[in-house]
Amino acid sequence: MQGFRAWDRAALQRSSKPAAILARVRDSRAMTASRPAPLADLPEARARAVVGVLTDIDDTLTDARGLDPAAGAALDLLRAARIPVIAVTGRPKGWSEPFALAWPIEAIVAENGAVALFREHGALAIEYAQDEATRAANARRLEAAAARVLREVPGARLATDSAGRVTDIAVDHSEHAHLSRPQVERVVAVMRAEGLHATVSSIHVNGWYGEHDKLSGARWIVRRRLGRDLDAELDRWVYVGDSTNDQRMFGHFPLSVGVANLMRFADELDVWPAYLTTGERGAGFAEVARRLVEARR
Repeated sequence: MQGFRAWDRAALQRSSKPAAILARVRDSRAMTASRPAPLADLPEARARAVVGVLTDIDDTLTDARGLDPAAGAALDLLRAARIPVIAVTGRPKGWSEPFALAWPIEAIVAENGAVALFREHGALAIEYAQDEATRAANARRLEAAAARVLREVPGARLATDSAGRVTDIAVDHSEHAHLSRPQVERVVAVMRAEGLHATVSSIHVNGWYGEHDKLSGARWIVRRRLGRDLDAELDRWVYVGDSTNDQRMFGHFPLSVGVANLMRFADELDVWPAYLTTGERGAGFAEVARRLVEARR
């Protein structure tokens, strides 16, 4: 993502090859009896009861150019409807800082649950899931683990946003570099051999020390910012994602939604969302926003 771009409300109406996407949902051999339903099947009463949206960022709100205009318009729409949006991402603290201030969202939880960024009293507030001593000790271990990955996986390189990371490492597989599936699997294996948790997003392989993840980060920030108990009202929150590293969230939230480009990972998914949009990336997120707002009307 190359910076914050203005968005236009006309983009909210765009969608991406809906007939082809739904055909892929029906025909994918990876689908099971629990395959996602079209988002249009979400009951109006359940949509009306939603109190907040949790969302991934890369390839859910963004495309290769930056914030997808349709997603930007959808964020405005949700803000106007007083439906809070919290982004939960593998992106780093440094990368997330300007967007936590500029986007109409409640907060960003970065580095897979390790760092929370939000506006407070007109300024950027940053909080951590780990104390300073733990972060310092882990930083040395992360440096060694990254060196091993680069040494043992030919072609691997650290993500270009690595300078902004404080609690994890990230290896680029689809943003500015390309790794084959066997190479990605090898990166994951080396990270786990070093004792890291490792997940694969649509663009990076992320590795970190600690028991935090997207779900723990979501629980933390929902309580911190909104004073709500996420687990006590799971069926009133929507989670939107696009990749294999969203599977725990898909499995945890009854109202989980995959944007249509999730289908590129069809052969790698063990846990599917409850619903699937027809549009990809920001167009898919815009479908979610419209469904929730229209249900309130």
